[in-house]
Amino acid sequence: MSGSSPFPAIAPGARLSERVADTLSAEIRSGRLRPGDKLPTEPELAEQFSVSRTVVREAVSRLKSIGLVESRQGSGVYVLEASIPPLSFDASYAVSKEAVIQMVEVRRALEAEVAGLAAQRRTEADVQAIRDAITTLDQAVQAGGDGVREDVAFHRAIAEAAKNPFLLSTLQYLSRFLHGATRVTRANEARRGDFARQVRDEHEAILAAIEDQDSAAARAAAFNHMNNAIRRIEEADPAFWRQEGAVLARALMVDQAPSAPR
Repeated sequence: MSGSSPFPAIAPGARLSERVADTLSAEIRSGRLRPGDKLPTEPELAEQFSVSRTVVREAVSRLKSIGLVESRQGSGVYVLEASIPPLSFDASYAVSKEAVIQMVEVRRALEAEVAGLAAQRRTEADVQAIRDAITTLDQAVQAGGDGVREDVAFHRAIAEAAKNPFLLSTLQYLSRFLHGATRVTRANEARRGDFARQVRDEHEAILAAIEDQDSAAARAAAFNHMNNAIRRIEEADPAFWRQEGAVLARALMVDQAPSAPR
């Protein structure tokens, strides 16, 4: 699209970055912006949409996450070829307890199978990596941290033990959304000592089943872990969602952590 054809100004009402992203997406899907076309620069888009550069940056990030554009270092942002609709998840609404539970439901569907495969295929080195991840998580929590990255690393170690690159890639893709959900669940668990103890026991149960190469037990332990994560979210006191829970949930939309989910 030529720079002489500016985009319309964005009307107030919805989140500005969403409106910008939706407008650019419509231009791409309609063919007015074609594969290989270079988007106007960030300052140009900000001027054409009458929004800030931060809004433009968030909008372009959203387009990247759904596979419509890509950045080329030193060159700019270009429209991608999309022969089939790309897999995408819109987490922009994820500001509630219900949305976080839905994210955990996605995890529940995957984590049980991952654990079962890990039990079948794990090596002694895999078992040690999972055990080390639990130890590192314990140390992080004892040091006063939230343990999110360490928790993510624990589940990634299990995913790597499953020896399925397609499944691992799927988990890595989903991590953009699920890492934020992990922050919410761990922030909730940190408010309750009994929650924290339950989580550790559940992790140990998954490890034990994988070490014993008991696929059925590993699947059951992982499924139980996710069910209990949902229960712990449901049992969070209302003040949690009025305070940090909702704030953390909003980060689901923009979190870019490059790890597998908790």
